Parts: sequence; C-alpha cells; structure tokens
Amino acid sequence: MRRCPWCERSDLERAYHDEEWGVPVFSDEKQFEFLVLESAQAGLSWLTVLRKRENYRRLYDGFDPEKVARYGEKKIQELMSDSGIIRNRKKIEASINNAARFLEIRDEFGSFSDYLWGFTGGVPVTNAWEELSEIPASTELSVTVSRDLKKRGFRFMGPTIVYAHLQATGVVNDHLVSCFRYEEIMGLGKGIK
Repeated sequence: MRRCPWCERSDLERAYHDEEWGVPVFSDEKQFEFLVLESAQAGLSWLTVLRKRENYRRLYDGFDPEKVARYGEKKIQELMSDSGIIRNRKKIEASINNAARFLEIRDEFGSFSDYLWGFTGGVPVTNAWEELSEIPASTELSVTVSRDLKKRGFRFMGPTIVYAHLQATGVVNDHLVSCFRYEEIMGLGKGIK
C-alpha cells in the first residue's frame, strides 16, 4: 500500500494520514481543533503536535471555542505549567484570541465551516502532485484566507499555517496521486457543494 512519504516515520503519523488528513471537515469543533493545533505547530514538526494532541483536548476543554474564548490569566498559567502541550505563551494567547474571532465568524456566517468552504465554493481543491517536493508551503488560496483571517483579528495564521489547515481539513486534497488515499479522498469530495 503506497502512502505519502511524510507519514512513514511513525505509527501515529501513519494513522493520522490514513484516517484523517485530507478528509473534508464540516464540524466547527473539528475546524477549531485543527486551528489550535496548526498554530501550535508553527516552527515545530507535526509529529510533535500529534504526540500532544490528547493533552490539548483535555486542557482545551475538548476544543470548545466558547470555553477557550473565556480563558483568563489563571488558565493561561495552568496551560503554561503543563508539559503535555507546547508551552509558548504567544501561541496560547493566540489560541484564546482566535477562539473569540472564530465565534465572531460563526455568528456572521452561520458556521466557521461555511466561511472556510466559501473560499472554494464548497468544493475541495484537488491537486495532482507526483512528488512530495512539488507540494507548496502556501498557495494563492492560503494567502487569501490568511489575509482575511488576519483582517478579522486572528493571530498565528500566516499563509503556511493556513495551507496546512486547508490540507488537514480536506479543503485541499494534497495526497500524492500514487497514495492510496488520493482517490478515496476525491470520492469523499464528490457532491459536497
């Protein structure tokens, strides 16, 4: 069975690749989870974040954006003292800020998912990469989404982080064409709009 080569370093990455990465996400809770995790990853490996994911779920109240948006200094100190997550104060503060901005988008568009999928007309962007080296770090789409998120007050949401989010949540299918998930993900994207 052929997979995208980036996931072959660990069982955790393989499971994430085989079961989650690139699957179209329409749940706001799952969208928020990936926003927190992708911004926490900045400058680190995705494997580092995956290893801490369960701790994030526990400490971030199951990624409930309404609860996270209300976190104050006491909660920030609690998060900063727990080695189960990435203890970067700016990233933690950004996640709290982003939760509030997330809720504003949800109120404006009905859901964050509707907002995000609106950039592609509700249809996944399917690329046809043959080599890992062909996949860009960012695209015109991720620049556009990043710019809009920043205009709305989001932090730690540059074009590269946004592109990783679009890939993770299936807005973009960046499985290599040789990967067994490529066709499966394409099938999941049919008839979404």
